[in-house]
Amino acid sequence: MSKKKIILIGAGFAGVKAAKTLSKKLKNEAEITLIDKHSYQTMMTQLHEVAAGRVPFANTQYDLQKLFAHRKNVQILTDEVIGLDKTAKKVTTKASGVLDFDYVIVAIGGEPNDFGVPGVKENAFTLWSMEDALKIKRHLETVVEQASLEHDEAKRKALLNFVVAGSGFTGIEMVGELIDWRQVVARDYKLDESEITLNVVEMMPTILNTLDRSDADKVVKYLGKKNVNLLLNHAITEVAADHIKIKDGADIPTHTLIWTTGVQGNTQAAAYGLSESERGHRLTANAYMEAQGFEGQGIYVAGDVSGFIEEATGRPTPQIVEAAEQTAHTASENIIADIKGGEKHKFVGKYQGTMVSVGSKWGVASLMGKFHLSGFFAMAVKHLINILYILQIGSLWYFFTYLKNEFFHTPNERNIFRGHTSRLGNVLWSVPLRIFYGFVWLTEASTKVVGDGKLLNPTTWFGKGSWFTDDLHFPFAWLRETASTAADAAAGASTGAAETATKAADATAAASGAATSGAAEATKSAAEFGLSYSYGHEPMAVLDKIPNWLEPIFKFMIPNKEVALFMQKFMSIVEVALALALIVGAFTWIAAAATAALTVMFSLSGMFYWVNIWFIFAAIALMNGSGRSFGLDKWIQPWLQKHFFNWWYGKSKSLYK
Repeated sequence: MSKKKIILIGAGFAGVKAAKTLSKKLKNEAEITLIDKHSYQTMMTQLHEVAAGRVPFANTQYDLQKLFAHRKNVQILTDEVIGLDKTAKKVTTKASGVLDFDYVIVAIGGEPNDFGVPGVKENAFTLWSMEDALKIKRHLETVVEQASLEHDEAKRKALLNFVVAGSGFTGIEMVGELIDWRQVVARDYKLDESEITLNVVEMMPTILNTLDRSDADKVVKYLGKKNVNLLLNHAITEVAADHIKIKDGADIPTHTLIWTTGVQGNTQAAAYGLSESERGHRLTANAYMEAQGFEGQGIYVAGDVSGFIEEATGRPTPQIVEAAEQTAHTASENIIADIKGGEKHKFVGKYQGTMVSVGSKWGVASLMGKFHLSGFFAMAVKHLINILYILQIGSLWYFFTYLKNEFFHTPNERNIFRGHTSRLGNVLWSVPLRIFYGFVWLTEASTKVVGDGKLLNPTTWFGKGSWFTDDLHFPFAWLRETASTAADAAAGASTGAAETATKAADATAAASGAATSGAAEATKSAAEFGLSYSYGHEPMAVLDKIPNWLEPIFKFMIPNKEVALFMQKFMSIVEVALALALIVGAFTWIAAAATAALTVMFSLSGMFYWVNIWFIFAAIALMNGSGRSFGLDKWIQPWLQKHFFNWWYGKSKSLYK
């Protein structure tokens, strides 16, 4: 049977979700082509962070090659669809020509709605693409620089007056980022922060009208505390280059208007000849996400461009990430059912909650209509949702990219932890600790190799006292049971004549044992807790014996003497290798993490003292990349990253053909 040809138009949240679902469930039954005018998926929910300079633009661009490198039935095409022939089942693209299809999902998303207000297209900034975000970022830098050099007070005030039109999620998140941004640019351009004015203009009497009112009121209070002017019941009637006109009100002088008042379906959809809703250029669809008027012809719509009317609300599906993914899932599953056979299912929207960030440190969240969070916990939930999405689309690359840019490499303390996790230290200062720590482990490992021999005479190594002999050094009782049992049997076979001598010996041994026991008890009682060695005091072990819960695990790992002897030798070699890696700075992160793990294991097995517990904290400190300063990691890590990621993902391109 020939493979079905499936074309997905648009690589947003809906398109990527559809591609992942179809690819997984139609491994050998379909050839999937994902078409988008960009070579990446844009994380629309983070564009405000790019616009206000919190994160680099690469943080919100998910290269499609990295997302689909191992999906052999998915082809990526960087192009623009300009025509859709429903009868002949052909898609016409701007650069690649005509492509045949058996099924198509139109998921080209939405675009800003200017509601016909004069001057918006020419003079306002929208926030609906990476190009938009970067344009805003460059403009903000330009006007602040101009203002810092402007002598005319009125013009200076207009340049430093920033207006966000619309108080939905995008508008409030944008002004929230500007709150953080204001502090940074005031410092950098030697301005008084109070000179920079932030405004939200909203034609309605309230903000965030899709949120629970109590949550929205918290945002109002927070914005007031941060000196953001909320201009409610203010309808913008015209936008000029240096001011905006308000209905029944005074003009507002500004050189920066960010327009976030609403979203409509992508007007490009008109070229596809599909039925549009009366408002908002959204494509009408039935409950199976089939394009209305083309049912049963393999033509589906999904995402923000879908205008399916939900029965529960009587309104189109909301233009949010959850709805985009769920409509894409419905369309994909119905294509799969059509190809493989099975019952199609209708779309039922299930939305778990809403989250709004107001800057990098504060936000509100409503989860499942029951739980209402604000501040740190709301932001933590938002980050968790973003991370879960990244893991859901199967990208460890962007998982680590997100962690790096949102938590660890974020400048100006603009993250949820208020900068405590993002200060970049000079790893040069940890080089002495790395080398010293490596020599500590090398010294420890050397005693296990050399034993009673001489360090400078290799011919005396591996003899008595080393871990490479047949002598057990692990203090585990079960490893000595066999020898003890054999000794007992030999003792039971003694002759009657020897019994007297044995009894005498036992008496002597008992006395000696008592003395030894007493000495041991004295030593044990003399052992004192301390985190550094003090002369004349016996150091205390972290644990006297293996905990009961851990003993079965150790018994499984080291069940008998033969395995124990092998482990003694193996661990000695590992310790030497780790020590050398630390000293020369090769694979330092792995080596340091491994030494921390070994220290914990030794502590739990009763083979480690409190005075050496610093090993763990030194190892954690050395996981900071210390091998890249006067170490081999300066060359090893970049080489491995380049070649491994090129092998694993393939080479990323600006255009996929």
